Amino acid sequence: MRSIWKGAIAFGLVNVPVKVYSATESHDIRFHQVHAADGGRIKYQRVCSECGEIVPFQDIDKAYESDEGVRVVLTDEDFEKLPAAEKHEIPVLQFVPTEQIDPILFEKSYYLEPDSASPKAYALLAATLERSDRTALVHFTLRQRTRLAALRTADGVLVLQALLWPDEVRAAEFGALDDAAAPTDKELAMAETLVESMSEDFDPAEFTDEYQMELRALLDDAIERGGEKVFQVAETSSDGEDAEVLDLVAALQRSVKAAGGKQDDSDTKPAAKSSRRKAPAKAAAKKTATKKTPTKKSPASKSTAKKSAARKRA
Repeated sequence: MRSIWKGAIAFGLVNVPVKVYSATESHDIRFHQVHAADGGRIKYQRVCSECGEIVPFQDIDKAYESDEGVRVVLTDEDFEKLPAAEKHEIPVLQFVPTEQIDPILFEKSYYLEPDSASPKAYALLAATLERSDRTALVHFTLRQRTRLAALRTADGVLVLQALLWPDEVRAAEFGALDDAAAPTDKELAMAETLVESMSEDFDPAEFTDEYQMELRALLDDAIERGGEKVFQVAETSSDGEDAEVLDLVAALQRSVKAAGGKQDDSDTKPAAKSSRRKAPAKAAAKKTATKKTPTKKSPASKSTAKKSAARKRA
C-alpha cells in the first residue's frame, strides 16, 4: 500500500504522527464505451458550449449555477480563501460512546500507520479507545475538503472512518407505515423462532461476489473462443489518460506560470542569441553559392565556336 496523506493526530497536548492509507479497494470489472460496428474506443472532447472550441484541461474552472439560472465561476484562488482545518493535523473534537454513531453515517475507511521513531503515543491512543469503548470524533482535510470522521481501533490499528454530515442523510418518511397494523404476539413468536434458526456468527469470508465471478468467467471464455466481437487492441491511446494524470499536468503548468515563466525566458533568450551569431555564417554561405565559378570549355564547345566564326567571315 502507498500512503495518500501524512499528518498528526492532536490528542490533547500529545501529537501522534501518522500516515493514511485507503482501507478498501474495488475489484469491479471496468468497461469502456466502444463503437458496436468495429470495437473502437469512444473518445470525448471538452468543448465549450459558447465558442465551440476544445478547451485544454488547465483552462477549465469550476462553476455553480443557482436555481435562478445565475452562473458563478470560481478559480483555485477562490477555493484557497475558504476556511479549512489544518492541512496536516487531525484534531480530536470529543469522545462519544461507539453505539451512538449510526452506521448510516459511515463513508470511506482509512488505516492509520504510526509515522515516528517510537509508536508509543500511537499505541497509547489505540489502547485507550479500545478500553473505554468510545470513538473519537475528529476533523481532517483531504483533497481540499474538511470532513468529519470517526477514529476507532480494529485489532490494535487506528481506523479513520469518514462520516457524512447530518444534513446529508435523508429522513425516512413513508406514509404507508403510519397505518400499518401492529404484529400480534403469535406472529412475533414465529418470526423470532425463524430468526433464531438462521442465527450465526458473522464471517465475511463466507460471502463472495458471485456476479463478478460469473462476469470474469464470461470474459475469459469470450477471449479464449474469439469471434467477431473480440478485437486485438494495437496500442493504448494517449487520450486515455486518467483524471489524476491530467490533474498533475494541470498542476505543473500552473506551477510554471506561478514561477513567472523564468524557465521559458532562460530557454528562449540563449536561442535568440545563438541564431543571431549564426546569421553571418548563413549570409556568407549564400554569397559563396551565388559566385560564378569559371568553367573550362570542352572540346565540343571549342569546335562549335570555330564553325560559327567561319560562317561570319563567309
